[in-house]
Amino acid sequence: MSKRTLGITAALALCAGGLFSLPMTAAHAATAPIKCHLTYSMAGWSAIYQHATGSGHVTCDNGQRAAVTISLHGGGLTAGKFRVTGHGDISNVYGIKDVFGDYAQAGASAGVVQSGTAQVLTKGTVSIALTGTGEGVNLGVAVDGFTIKPVQ
Repeated sequence: MSKRTLGITAALALCAGGLFSLPMTAAHAATAPIKCHLTYSMAGWSAIYQHATGSGHVTCDNGQRAAVTISLHGGGLTAGKFRVTGHGDISNVYGIKDVFGDYAQAGASAGVVQSGTAQVLTKGTVSIALTGTGEGVNLGVAVDGFTIKPVQ
């Protein structure tokens, strides 16, 4: 084998090795969980049944972003009309698509005029911790569903 042939063979082997390592690196990166963050604004009412809708934005640590619609619904012992703005920290996701869907929540809130909320929601292994401040009258305890959908 000549030096030239040996050099070409070595170069081809290095290129092939580089090509095979790229998908493995990308696949390995996709297995690491990331954090996503939600900012939102919603308004709604409750009189035994609770309902609220709103919009927001999700941004993830890997650079993914999406405008979203959110809705809250369910039953419980509640009464009032409210408007809430806040943010949420979403954990144990591997991409922004893991954020979308239906979450279950159990929470308590009480307030007149100015009110604070804190909720923890889960969807399988994904969890979201919501915090917010609001205005209105809202008193009670509710077990609700919370849905995040991408804006179409």
